[in-house]
Amino acid sequence: MKKIPVTILTGFLGSGKTTLLNHILTAKHGKKIAVIVNEIGKVGIDNQLVMNTDEEVMEMTNGCICCSVRGDLLVALKKLLQAEKEFEAVVIETTGLASPGPIIGTFFLDPVVQEAYNIDGVITVVDSYHIKKHLEKGIEAGEQIAFADRILMNKVDLIEGEEAGEIETLLHSLNPTATVIRSKNTEVDVEDLLHIGTFSMKDKLELHNVEHDGGHLKDITSFVIREERPLNMQQVNEWMTAVVEMLGENLYRYKGILSVKGTDKRVVFQGVHSLFAGKIDREWREGEERVSELVFIGKDLNKAWFEEHIRDCVAK
Repeated sequence: MKKIPVTILTGFLGSGKTTLLNHILTAKHGKKIAVIVNEIGKVGIDNQLVMNTDEEVMEMTNGCICCSVRGDLLVALKKLLQAEKEFEAVVIETTGLASPGPIIGTFFLDPVVQEAYNIDGVITVVDSYHIKKHLEKGIEAGEQIAFADRILMNKVDLIEGEEAGEIETLLHSLNPTATVIRSKNTEVDVEDLLHIGTFSMKDKLELHNVEHDGGHLKDITSFVIREERPLNMQQVNEWMTAVVEMLGENLYRYKGILSVKGTDKRVVFQGVHSLFAGKIDREWREGEERVSELVFIGKDLNKAWFEEHIRDCVAK
């Protein structure tokens, strides 16, 4: 059974999530997408766009369906599986003050959901004009950026030319692995947001922060650590288990490609908070640099501490 890809859509209050949702639900993209929102009324969908309506699921004229969540997200996901309407992908919109972490955790913990769905990526919509103020006010906006695989840098028409570059650099300092897409009024190709496969590791980590060694704002830290010597996989597992026990809630996103002694294949892993998974990947290619590279994004993380402990995992 092929799993249904799920995109989690987040962003601070007023960033443009609702506008983007309406775009997904009305654009002629030819995709059958199920969109889960907290309340249908909040999206403000024109009744003329609705083909038929039952109590909580609406079908749109472009083939999308929209499902409201008045309670548990798990209930909505399982309800969609039982619905007669077909769909190829799911987009879940979070509230403006929510961290995506608990939603991602849902897909790790429930066996029915885990078997049927697969997280494709996290999209964070950013209000370019107000983002600095949002980051100063509290940690939620920073967390949403830290979790992202794609950052939709919205409202770029409201800022001056050089400032756009400064904000993009700021976003990459908070999350060096995310791809930033600039937009006006969330006008973006839906293809750029769906089926991006960022929760399955690519050939290499895509790093966008030139310095690669940390952005710090409101306690959020991001950094990359590298180790050129092969690692002992058992020691890595023991170390990561200890790390998530100690720092779980402070670890927002972390991922890596490992060079492990005793195998010609790469080991890749991804994690969110205390939930992480590793797997054997493809073989190292001839001439490819066999190096372990890990990215950590979280709150109050100490890069030197991580570097010291990864050295302890080097194979003897």
